[in-house]
Amino acid sequence: MNKPSRAFAKPLRDLANKVVGETFARQGFASAELVTRWPEIAGAEIAAHSEPLKIQWTRPADGQEREPGTLVLRVEGPAAIEIQHLSGVICERVNRFLGWRAVARLALRQAPLRHGERRAVRAADTVAAARIAETLSDVGDDDLKAALARLGAAVKRL
Repeated sequence: MNKPSRAFAKPLRDLANKVVGETFARQGFASAELVTRWPEIAGAEIAAHSEPLKIQWTRPADGQEREPGTLVLRVEGPAAIEIQHLSGVICERVNRFLGWRAVARLALRQAPLRHGERRAVRAADTVAAARIAETLSDVGDDDLKAALARLGAAVKRL
């Protein structure tokens, strides 16, 4: 007598794809990979300041080919200009990842990012601030001198 075959557990990605696949499709993404693998696609520096929201597609006229879409990115305010200057590079990387010319331009929405990995605020480097404070002998106000030293240490850290 044959035993019935035992059902094996399904991979989590298959189950998650069913749950979030429709949401991504409504946002114009063919797959969730553009969102989930954004740091690999755009690069760590760009991904640290941006995240994809959706791809906007224009409706083709009857008998015409579909034009490339517009990738809408949420961007942190101070990084928006840099991301705008890198728009050609970002479009090229997205198209290379997808394997076809899917995106021709970017649209930026300035807003705080929602991704979970927030950059930790680093503790002040008191040693570097003290060294910089020693070079600020011309500043008479002690509070101003301390603030300038902390600023200098933070800038050097970047």
